[in-house]
Amino acid sequence: MRLAYLDCFSGISGDMFLGALLDAGVPFELLQRTVAGLNVGGTLELSRVDRGGISAAKLDVIVDGQKDLPRDQFWAQQTTHENEQHQHGRHLSDILRIIGGGNISSRAKETAGNIFRALGEAEAKVHGVSVEKIHFHEVGAADAIVDIVCAAVGAEALDVEQFVCSPLNVGGGTVTCAHGVMPVPAPATLELLQGAPIYSGEVQKELVTPTGAAIVKVLVSSFGPRPMMTTDKIGYGAGSRDLPGHPNVLRVTVGETQDAALASIASGTNLVEEEIAILEASLDDLNPQLIGYIVDLALAEGALDVFTSSVQMKKNRPGTLLTILAKPQHGQKLRALLFRESSTLGVRVRHEKRYALPRHHESIETPWGEVRMKIASLNGTVSQYAPEYEDCRRLAVKHHVPLKTVMQEAIRLYLDRKHG
Repeated sequence: MRLAYLDCFSGISGDMFLGALLDAGVPFELLQRTVAGLNVGGTLELSRVDRGGISAAKLDVIVDGQKDLPRDQFWAQQTTHENEQHQHGRHLSDILRIIGGGNISSRAKETAGNIFRALGEAEAKVHGVSVEKIHFHEVGAADAIVDIVCAAVGAEALDVEQFVCSPLNVGGGTVTCAHGVMPVPAPATLELLQGAPIYSGEVQKELVTPTGAAIVKVLVSSFGPRPMMTTDKIGYGAGSRDLPGHPNVLRVTVGETQDAALASIASGTNLVEEEIAILEASLDDLNPQLIGYIVDLALAEGALDVFTSSVQMKKNRPGTLLTILAKPQHGQKLRALLFRESSTLGVRVRHEKRYALPRHHESIETPWGEVRMKIASLNGTVSQYAPEYEDCRRLAVKHHVPLKTVMQEAIRLYLDRKHG
């Protein structure tokens, strides 16, 4: 399997991610065309800089003749009048409209939209408002729109099946942003990094920006040490600051995982190999009503799947075996959930390999609204497809039509488009 590994020993920001992609071989002309098609008044400037003895690619977004700044410097330079103007920002719908009008692939549009949605949901949760009411301040500026859309386009051009990420150095101290002085990591950044391994080193600066955290949340499939892989491309993206004694760069390594490559050759398929955590608890003294509640909580906490089985326990008691499948980084909080919400005295945990068909989403416009189709491929050929249940359920409830009708129509429209 071809993957990209992100070394976030100095955090990650949008411009660091783009610099690393360019240094790893993504064409600069591709990003220039992308920016021109957005019509937000931005241009790109590429240079090489030294960061702690490492030569790295530095990408700057130029808007109205000025380069983008680290956000604490940006807000520190604003006058009161200018700050009031920036407070208005853009709404998510405004940004999605800009992305939709860009001359980029549908996949890149979906990725960029998901990154902005992740940012909006994090800000909304932090401020206790709906995502529709969120004003994007610095992340709604032209330079941030350019960063995120180019990140989506560049990630697609890198042509990897998965992004894997190291633990993230978030930095420390405080940062000045639109809402004043905040601790590092900023609240929205910390919200976005839930489930990811993070730490603070000696550098007392913001190293992971909200944009960088949102890119990680959307693109990265797993976290941990560098997997066994062959390397054919390496890229270094420079941060805005030159930190004394600290190479302020993001490194991306692109290559093949050997075990997955051998498995692909042997099986003749393009299966995705990943590690999952399996948590089990045997319950014989719990109100069955609580089991359904625990299942819902586990799924909300990031479980990949949850299921129950009937078992015969000691003293001939009928019981329930509750099994949770999850990504390894979610194992600890799901184990805590079982101890907190159930009557179990012990949770069994094991890690296993899982082989899965590569999957992606395609949007279908039904008479009642948009439905995402989950598509699985085998050797490049579609082998499984199904409408997303939650999309169909939402439309069925909103328009008072049978759920099965929405699902059947979504499948029909997908097949018509596929064979049309």
